[in-house]
Amino acid sequence: MNILVTGGAGYVGSHCVRKLCDRGDRVVVFDNLDKGHRAAIDDRATFVEGDLGHVKQVREVLAAAPFDAVMHFAAHAEVNESVSDPLRYYRNNVINSIALLEAMRQQQVGKLVFSSSCAVYGIPPSVPIEEDMPKNPINPYGRTKLAIEWAIEDCVTAWGLGATALRYFNAAGAAADGTIGEDHAPESHLIPRVLEVALGQSDGVKIFGVDYPTPDGSCVRDYIHVDDLAEVHRVALDTQPDGKFRCFNVGTGLGVSVKELVQAARDVTGHDIPATPAARREGDPPELYADPTRARTALNWEPRYTEIRGIVETAWNWHKNHPGGYAS
Repeated sequence: MNILVTGGAGYVGSHCVRKLCDRGDRVVVFDNLDKGHRAAIDDRATFVEGDLGHVKQVREVLAAAPFDAVMHFAAHAEVNESVSDPLRYYRNNVINSIALLEAMRQQQVGKLVFSSSCAVYGIPPSVPIEEDMPKNPINPYGRTKLAIEWAIEDCVTAWGLGATALRYFNAAGAAADGTIGEDHAPESHLIPRVLEVALGQSDGVKIFGVDYPTPDGSCVRDYIHVDDLAEVHRVALDTQPDGKFRCFNVGTGLGVSVKELVQAARDVTGHDIPATPAARREGDPPELYADPTRARTALNWEPRYTEIRGIVETAWNWHKNHPGGYAS
């Protein structure tokens, strides 16, 4: 299969590219390397450095080969940044995605797997979160993801595109062999920030809120291993019907508190990781975890990593051998 992967130099995208190359697909990665890393791209893939904002270049890439499908990861993804600079997010996540859809229609590319987010739900009325729950995103990042889901669904109706939106929960971990992993600048994800303490790169972590109505008072989240995310992308593509829109929550269905995660990191690294209670952050729901029943049933998919310790172990294997990320 010939597949274009936008954002394939990024964290989740690079793991998915490897999965596709392993099974013999012809993969073209399209990435501007703003947040991604050239070293993360599998050598078996073809790399085209470019930006979705350059419409002519996007059309030229899609016209260069008869692509069977697109996997669309390219997006800005920092919630706080989206609040302070919303137009940057609407321009990149929405306008550029629409340009991609137009180019796909022009070249008659009939299948799309879209990297969406649980941020489309906002603060849910209850947990676990089911796909049919109300979509009330509370930040521009979540709103842009929902806007593109709507645009994709309308394209399905209008011209027969077959598309799946995968709503991630908290992507985590690294490739089992430790060769590719998570490297953001600045780093905002919890597991790498906790592991930075074990590496001596930080003095400690803050636990934002210890008085939530959860078993230990700290926030609860659903951590899904990046290799499991890559696998569900592959399965979603292989099972995609023509002319149909599907959406799936992608998580383990198991909630892990911040305190539990920090303790798992202590156990895995053997390092004391000081954790200081801090005030709640505005807009942080007490609990967010998926009901992944639909994905498990429709896609016959099961996450391999269901324990937080195993996820942290793969992350630690990456970070301790790459303390400076890909620059190491």
